[in-house]
Amino acid sequence: MKTGLLDTHQDAAPIVQLAADTPGEAGRDAEAAQLARARAFAEPLLDGQLLDTGEDALVHADGVAAILQGIGAAPSMRAAAYLVYASDYLSKPEEVVSKAFGASYASLVLHTRKLVQIQRAAREARVHAEQRAEQTERVRKMLLAFSRDLRVVLLRLASRLQTLRHFASSKQPCPAVLARESLQVFAPLANRLGIWQIKWEMEDLSFRFIEPVQYKNVARLLDEKRVEREQGVEAFRCRLGEALAAAGLRAEVQGRPKHLYSIWKKMRGKGLDIDRVFDVRAMRVIVADVPDCYAVLSRVHELWPPVPGEFDDYIARPKVNGYQSLHTVVQDEHGRAVEVQIRTRAMHEHAEHGVAAHWAYKEAGTKGYAGVSASGDFDAQVAEARKAVLRQLLAWEREFIESGDEGGVEQRSERAAPGAVFDDRIYVFTPDAAVIELPAGATPIDFAYTVHTDLGHRCRGAKVDGTMVPLNTRLQSGQTVEVTTIKEGGPSLDWLNDNLGYLQSSRSKAKVRAWFNALALRDTIARGREAVEKLLQREGRTSMKLDDLAAQLGFRHAEALFEVVGKDEFSLRNIEALLRPPEPQPDPDAVITQRLTRPEGEAPKGGVLVVGVESLMTSLSRCCRPAPPDAIGGYVTRGRGVAIHRADCSNFRQMAARSPERVIQVTWGERRGDKPSLYPVDVLVEAADRQGLLRDISEVFAKEKMNVTGVNTQSVKDVRGGTAWMTFTVEVADSARLNQVLAAVDRIGGVRSARRK
Repeated sequence: MKTGLLDTHQDAAPIVQLAADTPGEAGRDAEAAQLARARAFAEPLLDGQLLDTGEDALVHADGVAAILQGIGAAPSMRAAAYLVYASDYLSKPEEVVSKAFGASYASLVLHTRKLVQIQRAAREARVHAEQRAEQTERVRKMLLAFSRDLRVVLLRLASRLQTLRHFASSKQPCPAVLARESLQVFAPLANRLGIWQIKWEMEDLSFRFIEPVQYKNVARLLDEKRVEREQGVEAFRCRLGEALAAAGLRAEVQGRPKHLYSIWKKMRGKGLDIDRVFDVRAMRVIVADVPDCYAVLSRVHELWPPVPGEFDDYIARPKVNGYQSLHTVVQDEHGRAVEVQIRTRAMHEHAEHGVAAHWAYKEAGTKGYAGVSASGDFDAQVAEARKAVLRQLLAWEREFIESGDEGGVEQRSERAAPGAVFDDRIYVFTPDAAVIELPAGATPIDFAYTVHTDLGHRCRGAKVDGTMVPLNTRLQSGQTVEVTTIKEGGPSLDWLNDNLGYLQSSRSKAKVRAWFNALALRDTIARGREAVEKLLQREGRTSMKLDDLAAQLGFRHAEALFEVVGKDEFSLRNIEALLRPPEPQPDPDAVITQRLTRPEGEAPKGGVLVVGVESLMTSLSRCCRPAPPDAIGGYVTRGRGVAIHRADCSNFRQMAARSPERVIQVTWGERRGDKPSLYPVDVLVEAADRQGLLRDISEVFAKEKMNVTGVNTQSVKDVRGGTAWMTFTVEVADSARLNQVLAAVDRIGGVRSARRK
């Protein structure tokens, strides 16, 4: 008896396919001939060749074909195994296979070879330890993305199992990355498809390579119990077989192998001793139909007492992958736990071979799931099997996403177009063979931004599989992408033009927009810094620390101050007021309390009447530059009399909120003499920078007979090519007329806005 196996009656029953899957005599002969022809075609190409794992290529192909035969695949499927490996040694594999064996085989060869190349490159990728889990996840996703045809899935499962068998038989160390990938990706896939035969062996072999010490310990524990276990199991089997026969139940009673990895997981996960693993002693009963299953269960419970809490009815409630069986644990005469599984022959075939036992491979034209039409006619049973496979792969995919609603997922996947879940992403490689996941239709620029934001900014060219391509080329899964960059620079505005197709990823577009926004912000900060530094020079305060200045003004740091100054959202007058020490003056509170009556009709010298106060000095604030007929308010300052502000001035509102007792009512005085009073007003103009712009704007002011007393201009390069900011100080007698002049300025070519400051 082999270590870890409890078989006392070997399973002699052949694998049974559905009637719909069983070809006629002529079909079987044709498929057998095709298998022989495929092997003859591949033999001279594979003979003497070695795979990257060190395996003989022809021996590997023979092993894959044998594994496929073991899970019930038709000869046409096994023929595909030879063609896939032979195609590695053809110059134009798809074309040659298509001509010799048909387009369906050529498609299978194409997809399987590409998946093999991707997995091989992913294993060879130089990734850090913390990235291995992510890399494994990407390999799993690639396997799903490429496995539109169930034949591809089965070929990859059989190939990986054959590779593990090679390392086990040759006593060579298996690469850890390959063993982990087998345990974490391929075995769960086989489990999802219900192909236990492959799942169990793959898990045991991977466990042997990854945890050799633990593997030997579990094997030793089982071996120590072997003689005792064999005697007890054989006695149990004989008694059960005789009891069922006496009850008129036709049944096949056999031992069931328990693989080592499952035992180790149960011992580790539940902290159990080997004696507490109930299914080490296990029996399997195969009967004709479902009523017999329950009849056998009843008879088993009559003969031996069941262990409480150890009964599962997977016939009434099948597992998500379609597995059906009755499981119970009873105690034999010596009080030892024995697991008994009861199922029909059909359930047994599905349990051993999963969907492979119900999949139609009538001819090479058969295609897989995902809604791809087949060349043969399939009955409703086979069509339902196809849907079941899709549901299982979709469910497996969703298990790795934190949805927490598997039932809802299955319902959604049934409503969605088959295979649509795989259509929204592709997988490509860096030159170092790291796997990069991208949205479908992604370009080399999307690839660059996914690898690193700075790489995307500096991207200027790309090679795909060694060939230079335009930057708006749409990538395909499996391609190797290499980008060329410049040392310094940034993205192009053209990349944001959807019509040009440079970017498909929303994340990439957001990174490009962020770069241009940061560029504009840097220009704004530079403009604000220049204005503040010039003011400090005029005030003779160049030694003052800019961060200290910003803190005194209520900003977290100097750049925050520069930003609002550069955007004209903060007046430099506030900085002037902070820098200039106040002149000694009489207490302004005494001025506030004065309420002397001014003779009627007498206007103040400054053109502003302070209500109820005579001969009080007034000054027009430069932060908002009020002019008739603006609504105005007065604020009693320390040493400069009453400062006149526009009522909507933000500085005035802030000061009034802090010291409302200093606010005083003021009005515009009456006009005196024939010559009107003139008031300086600031006008802000933003325009696209061009030659002759200042001249054109000045001509409008001259034409309108409006005197310009000062001009300050600044031009910067930005996302729109170049922008000029201009501040004109003009003298007006009436601010209402200024609106007419601004409308004329706004009509000048290139002017984006003209407004009063």
